[in-house]
Amino acid sequence: MKNYSTKSIRNVVLLGSTRSGKTTLSEAMLFEGKVIERRGTVEAGNTVSDNSEIEQINKKSIYSTPLYTEFLDHKINIVDTPGSDDFAGGAVSAFKVCETGVMIVNAQQGVEVGTEIYERYAHEYNVPLIFGVNQLDGEKANWEGTIESIREAFGKNKPVIIQFPVAVGDGFWGFIDVLKMKYYHFKDENGTREDLEIPAEYMDQAQELQQALIEKAAEYDDSLMEKFFDQGSLDEDEIRAGLGIGIRQGDAYPIFCLSAKRDIGVKRLMEFMTKVAASPSEREGVTKTGTKVACDENAATSLFIYKTQVEPHLGEVAYFKVMSGVVKEGQDLENPENGDKERLTAIYAVAGKKKEKMPQLSAGDIGCTVKLRAAKTDVTLSEGAKVDAFEEIVFPAPKFRCAVKASVQADEEKMSAALLKIAAEDPTVIVEYHKELKQTILQGQGEQQINIVKWRLKNENKVDMEIYAPKISYRETITKTATAEYRHKKQSGGAGQFGEVHLLICPYEEGVEAPRNFKIDGKDTVLNIKTSETFDLEWGGKLEFYNCVVGGAIDARFMPAILKGINDKMNEGPLTGSFARDIRVYVYDGKMHPVDSNEISFILAARNAFKEAFRNAGPKIMEPIYNIEVLTPADYMGACMSDLQNRRALIEGMGTDRGFSTLKARVPLAELYKYSTTLSSLTSGAATFTMEFADYQPVPADVQDKLLKAYQESEEDE
Repeated sequence: MKNYSTKSIRNVVLLGSTRSGKTTLSEAMLFEGKVIERRGTVEAGNTVSDNSEIEQINKKSIYSTPLYTEFLDHKINIVDTPGSDDFAGGAVSAFKVCETGVMIVNAQQGVEVGTEIYERYAHEYNVPLIFGVNQLDGEKANWEGTIESIREAFGKNKPVIIQFPVAVGDGFWGFIDVLKMKYYHFKDENGTREDLEIPAEYMDQAQELQQALIEKAAEYDDSLMEKFFDQGSLDEDEIRAGLGIGIRQGDAYPIFCLSAKRDIGVKRLMEFMTKVAASPSEREGVTKTGTKVACDENAATSLFIYKTQVEPHLGEVAYFKVMSGVVKEGQDLENPENGDKERLTAIYAVAGKKKEKMPQLSAGDIGCTVKLRAAKTDVTLSEGAKVDAFEEIVFPAPKFRCAVKASVQADEEKMSAALLKIAAEDPTVIVEYHKELKQTILQGQGEQQINIVKWRLKNENKVDMEIYAPKISYRETITKTATAEYRHKKQSGGAGQFGEVHLLICPYEEGVEAPRNFKIDGKDTVLNIKTSETFDLEWGGKLEFYNCVVGGAIDARFMPAILKGINDKMNEGPLTGSFARDIRVYVYDGKMHPVDSNEISFILAARNAFKEAFRNAGPKIMEPIYNIEVLTPADYMGACMSDLQNRRALIEGMGTDRGFSTLKARVPLAELYKYSTTLSSLTSGAATFTMEFADYQPVPADVQDKLLKAYQESEEDE
């Protein structure tokens, strides 16, 4: 394959619901570009894109797959993506390196959940869309119904019909193209077509749609609008130019007819890509410092790694886009963030497992390399660090959280290593050992994704993994003022131990000055603060520590020991062993011994005094609260709201957002285990949601009683 210049490259991401036909379309595109000699099928498990065992078992895309084809002296790089929202990370990473999205809609189903979800993602990441109505040869194909569903979902003015079929179902062997004003008839299932005149019975419809197309194209350019008013028409190139502006602005969705299975309409779609879709040169890269980098093959060389994957016989493969300059085999590049140097021992054009070695790739092109030492997803490499690191990919936040452990304890280390490798390949999979909970926590986009991770561990790493509900990071605090004193005394030959601490604790309130007037032992007392320290606790909240000791009852040198004792107990709260927070501690009196007092004595005295005071200060368990925003079709709003209320949610608002109903709520994390699965079940997969940590709030009394009882039972078991 020859090296293509930037102006002759097109990068497209295939989007759509599961079973819409993206993989079949990619197969036809590779066939038309003579990258493959024979088209595979999803059913047979022999497509270039779905080439992993798990994809072939499930007969659907699970990973995003980079491909390429050559057509009309252009190289079209294609990223075939999964249709399930659980695997949205593949599409999101593709948005970083592709200038155009091709949204595939199943003519037998119309706009589906995945169509709407991925249209939203494309809008969010500013990727313009071309629509392909696929499976028009299907038994239940409905052209008019599909077009109406697109208009209802995305606005009546956005869809622009470029083609319409002369028949659907088994009789779909051709379509009218109103841009070309031709009737394309296909003679077989290998894309062999005849370019014919439009039959008389379709001419009126074709002319009406062409007029609508011309008017739409004229909307986006003043000079075209002026010519349209003067002459009443535009030529083919002018229509393309005007339509191209509308596509890039996200205001026009051109619609094409397809049967990817029969290779009908694929060539025309690819031709449109080469003539109308954006070139990489039209999209600047943005660095972390805000600098814009032109996609220019004459500039300093830089590349961005958007995906890594471990492949048999190759090891770790880094997939990249050339952001500027020309990347050459054997070239040395540098990570501008840490100065690490990497040599590109070989570079490849990629079509699934097929890797074609290339001497160089120009700005805008997509390829891969192997055997990099430290370069991972989101890493920039540039020539002499002349280009700053590019902005990282913003992946969707996790929606599913679970605890995991190896079925056989001896496999724990092996499981952890395998999970970290999977997380490196897919950044939407997050794995960490939670020291507080003493659990390995696995997070992802949904239960389906987590089950794929479990399958990989079992089949690729020979490790069985158990999945279960994670513990919750509760916090403990107080609601009242309380005092306590504790004397630690030990005498057993030799040096003894002695330390006595009197302390008072009260709730910390943000923005409220520390009080000094208290009632201690029934007497009104003013505590004079000699020294104060404020600590931002690593688990959240505050600790304020005041030395109010007078008359030398306790030497200042023992104050750090008293503070340590208090910190030790705050690390293991008296109620459930959770972290304590938001407490003011006043040490106001005590005693020491000239010989027997030492640090350990005051640590132990402070620990026990704090524990006793805490139990008498209206102790309260606090739980993490998350802000949830649900996007759902209006028909399911009632079911979503009822389910959230059953989860102790506080509903904060409702609204609409681009055709979806929105529901905002605050929900305890303890109630959100497997929420993504429940939401999908309630709405037939039509709803999605985001979640973000908000704050900690006290648990209801009945919940606190259950937690205290459970902790007491666990303590007794131990």
